[in-house]
Amino acid sequence: MPRIDLVTTGGTIASTAREAEGAPADVVASVSGAALRESLHDRLAGIDLVVDDFCRIGSSAMDLPLSFALARRVAERLADPACDGVVVTHGTDTMEESAFLADLVVAGEKPVVFTGAQRSADAPDTDGPRNIAESVRLAASPLARGLGAVICFEGDFHAARDVTKTHASRTDTFRSGEHGKLGEVDGTLVTLHRRPILRRQFPATRIETEVELLRLALGASDRLIRFAARSGAKAIVLECFGRGNAPPAVAAAVAEIVAAGTAVIVASRCPEGRVKPIYGNGGGKDLERAGAIFAGDLSGQKARILAAVVLGTEGADLAEAFASLAG
Repeated sequence: MPRIDLVTTGGTIASTAREAEGAPADVVASVSGAALRESLHDRLAGIDLVVDDFCRIGSSAMDLPLSFALARRVAERLADPACDGVVVTHGTDTMEESAFLADLVVAGEKPVVFTGAQRSADAPDTDGPRNIAESVRLAASPLARGLGAVICFEGDFHAARDVTKTHASRTDTFRSGEHGKLGEVDGTLVTLHRRPILRRQFPATRIETEVELLRLALGASDRLIRFAARSGAKAIVLECFGRGNAPPAVAAAVAEIVAAGTAVIVASRCPEGRVKPIYGNGGGKDLERAGAIFAGDLSGQKARILAAVVLGTEGADLAEAFASLAG
């Protein structure tokens, strides 16, 4: 009988409405891991499910140190020879970031599956138990070995590097854009369509928390990026226009910031496509000449996670790491 460890962190999947006298109810994480397991009833016959209550928060409260600690906990569970895989329940707001962090630092072939819910545990049509059951079946499948960390949601599973939350409330929120999903879970059947190509692990001993993410907009000034650099950022991810372009003032600031020792990483604010140094007058060519690192088709939030992990890994080179994973 396969053993799957269920590491719970809270999120909507573990949330219920908390009544407040004279005010609308708040939905807060309150359901234990044991209760989540009980909600599955008889859906997982033949699989031993062991619960580990890691924390109980909404994922909007998840930060880099806690997400790194979660990845280390996952690695500890997988190090037990009796454990065949891990499922992590996590809020959807930042699930893709925690999953990618785990993908970067958890070594080995055993499955790591993140899941959650868009509807709270006390909703009459909650999607949580179904997502857990399908994720456990995936983690117990030989087809999931070697995929790295994945997100399983609404019957589909996706590579942590590629997936993003695309809708604030729909249950089919997770998509992998132009990359496409890895496969699907249909009842007891697991189907694998493709394997991830761009994967790499880093023996990080810590996480660098001083990594900022800034998004450019029409007429953006250099004020925020200069403030971030002055405030101690070790790296700054810029979500730029299109192929990786910025206003001339921002490009000029990047040159000064990089020269002073703060790494600047260029991602696109577009949901698909990749950055490439083509344009001048503040565009990608100027950013390249300024010493910025280009993130390929990594999203801004994934680029930030990669930078935080690499900067916490002794001897790792930031530019080389992005070149190997940028796509």
